[in-house]
Amino acid sequence: MTDSMDEQLREDISCEGLLDCFHGLKQLDRQVFAVLTDSETALTIDEIAERVDRERSTAYRSVRRLVDAGFVRKEQINYDHGGYYHVFTPVDADEVADDLQRMLNDWYAKMGRLIGEFREKYDDVETTVPAEN
Repeated sequence: MTDSMDEQLREDISCEGLLDCFHGLKQLDRQVFAVLTDSETALTIDEIAERVDRERSTAYRSVRRLVDAGFVRKEQINYDHGGYYHVFTPVDADEVADDLQRMLNDWYAKMGRLIGEFREKYDDVETTVPAEN
């Protein structure tokens, strides 16, 4: 169940928590992202799986979520005699931060419109004070 806005504002949140807030990513996704950002070279799924101590398929699902969220890039490497494999690298932190800022701005504008609709809808409702006996 989603926390209320009030509850969310009262929580301490870390910068990694933004991955959860904006994209609903899981702890494993954060681990995979950390592994990729700590690596000096692009990594294969097998290398990622080994570093997070998970099955290849589990690591792949996590990487897929990160790619879909725009935090990780996938690159195809072709073998000289046919075939290929993929490697993964993190997207530049400034690019991720800019995307998060755009999402926040879009959310803020949407909430502003909803508040305006609320105000218009209930502004005409007269409040009545119960009569004293």
